[in-house]
Amino acid sequence: MTEPAATAELIIPPLFNGPPGSANGGYFAGALAAFLPGAPASATVSLRKPPPLGTAMRVTATDAGGVVLHHDDTLIGEAVPAVLAGHGTPEPVAFEEAKAAEQSYRGLSRHPFPGCFACGTERGSAPGLHLSAGPLRSGDGLHACTWTPEASLAGPDGVHVRPEFVWAALDCPGAWTIDLETRDVVLGRITAEVHGTPSVGQPCVVTARLVGQDGRKYTTCTALYTDTGRLLGEAEALWIELPPRG
Repeated sequence: MTEPAATAELIIPPLFNGPPGSANGGYFAGALAAFLPGAPASATVSLRKPPPLGTAMRVTATDAGGVVLHHDDTLIGEAVPAVLAGHGTPEPVAFEEAKAAEQSYRGLSRHPFPGCFACGTERGSAPGLHLSAGPLRSGDGLHACTWTPEASLAGPDGVHVRPEFVWAALDCPGAWTIDLETRDVVLGRITAEVHGTPSVGQPCVVTARLVGQDGRKYTTCTALYTDTGRLLGEAEALWIELPPRG
């Protein structure tokens, strides 16, 4: 984690995109949360504007123990230490069961942002998380997918994945619990708690569940497990439905 003085700089590389021209929400949230003083175990990150790619943004510490992020004079996001609201942790499933659920990934038929770093279907040879969360055959609303981290995601030790990629893995699977057949959603806020980071090449499972809907706002929960069922991270997210495309 980084301890900001008065200000620091954050640049999101173009590789870590979500919607065209802006950052993947989960990766962005993890990168901004890394600037929080004291390295809190969990944090809430709110996205105020689409985070631009490949350009310097200014991180400023607040008197309340949080940080705010600006691009020139535009507020892009805010992060504060916070705990999960307690909507529930989606249960783990077997790696093989999660793999089977990927066959029902709705992004294969319609994806609002097919180039997304975390869940895009048109990444080509570019690195990504390659998450394809689909509904389980149980029919109870639980979604799941597998994730085996690539070497490009390793942190300074060359072995363990950097925490911001855990945030990214906890992001998009939640969106796919929402009916995206006729609507698009973007991340508005995410609270995540990272218990540990997987090793490169370690098989993992992400599970997700829709908690509720309030008009154009949706609340989801996600969890990241090793293939042996050890909980590595969990998150609660607020998604905002975009206006219909004209």
